[in-house]
Amino acid sequence: MSNFILNPYAAHHKNEYYRFITSGFIHKDHMHLLFNMFSLYFFGIAVETVFGYIFGDKGWLYFILLYILAIVVSDIPTFAKHKNNPRYNSLGASGGVSAIIFGFIIFQPLSDICLYFALCLPGFILGTLYIIFSWYQGRKANDNINHDAHLYGALFGLLFCIVMYPSSIPRFIEQIKNWEVLN
Repeated sequence: MSNFILNPYAAHHKNEYYRFITSGFIHKDHMHLLFNMFSLYFFGIAVETVFGYIFGDKGWLYFILLYILAIVVSDIPTFAKHKNNPRYNSLGASGGVSAIIFGFIIFQPLSDICLYFALCLPGFILGTLYIIFSWYQGRKANDNINHDAHLYGALFGLLFCIVMYPSSIPRFIEQIKNWEVLN
């Protein structure tokens, strides 16, 4: 694990930049892996389906590109912050999974997303709360979770989907307007 985990110090000082990718494919424990893969499966099916409609037979390629790029991009702020700290390590696919979830949110903002099967809110509301929480926790940095990867993965997912499919913005706004009318 120590050879694959994101250690910004090793990446910077030893040119081990492969860690930006390999760290996304290792996890702390089975629960960490299960939660990420469960989320990837359910939200990923929806996002890959939308990409299939948009890009045809190449939809799966855009999906994989989103996921892999998000794993890398979501760790860049962590790298910049900790590149001179040899003790800092980060692992997991949470940046990539966050990107997929936020791709889902930009395409289907009114669909409910449930936290632990208990608290269900429309995606755009839960997504907003998630971004605020990730930003706040990232500033505190006291729980051994790379909240910056969550935050920047989510933002990258939004940006990627908007750039690849600019019509997602007016569609998103229209759906939110319809939600206001319904409530």
